Amino acid sequence: MSPQVVKLTGSAGTIVADRWESTGSRGTVLLLHGGGQTRHSWRRSGPRFADAGWTTYAVDSRGHGESDWDPRGDYSMDLLVADLLGVAEQIGTQPVLIGASMGGITSLVAQGEHPDLARGLVLVDIATRSEPAGVARIIDFMRSAPDGFASLEEVSDAIAAYNPHRPRPATLDGLRKNVRQGDDGRWRWHWDPAFLGGGEEHRRLAQQDRIEAAAAQVTVPTMLVRGQSSDVVTAEGARELQRLIPHAVIREAQAGHMVAGDDNDVFATQVVEFLDAQLPSR
Repeated sequence: MSPQVVKLTGSAGTIVADRWESTGSRGTVLLLHGGGQTRHSWRRSGPRFADAGWTTYAVDSRGHGESDWDPRGDYSMDLLVADLLGVAEQIGTQPVLIGASMGGITSLVAQGEHPDLARGLVLVDIATRSEPAGVARIIDFMRSAPDGFASLEEVSDAIAAYNPHRPRPATLDGLRKNVRQGDDGRWRWHWDPAFLGGGEEHRRLAQQDRIEAAAAQVTVPTMLVRGQSSDVVTAEGARELQRLIPHAVIREAQAGHMVAGDDNDVFATQVVEFLDAQLPSR
């Protein structure tokens, strides 16, 4: 199932999304990727949700993928939340939010502060408490090639070194959606380097009180899907989320932090089952 590419508007400019139309009437799912990723990280999940009856959107966040970069290099939580609210308004229906890492925190804060935003919330290996070592490993990876790569083979090598348990792709063509080729011929990650300019970990810690306060206000059906081998969200971190959101359902997949990419079949099945149970057809 090939998606339709749609263009929405955010405060930094255009926000590009993939849309999988469903013949079902379950509602709408809105997928938000993690920092340094693109909407294509949901390329296998989107069709699964559409097949289950959910019209599905996967968006490139500001400064990522094909969406516009912020001219001021501003990737603060305030603007990420504002973009999410604007996208939901343009879609024209109350969606289920499914967010990984940065996308999950954005969804959590937006839902806690705007209780009418969504029908449900699914957090993908992100919670109110993240392990500093795991977060640092992500940031180190994102900063590891400031001058880019000479070839797609080098891109593949870098990904394999970061995520060694995931099989390498049969071809390198899919990597073209995660990198862009500059005039110098080198391949660079498909996101604005200014995203890390202020220190992503510093920003995250500065927002901790806001994140926890928002979580305490979440009343919609909520699920956390945690990777069993994740170094970002531990079992203790999951329990802390459940303390703040007592009705939250916790599920695990045999995966690392990149749950949807590592074990998409299990991930998508768990989410569909949760939605079937918590949000029956209207």
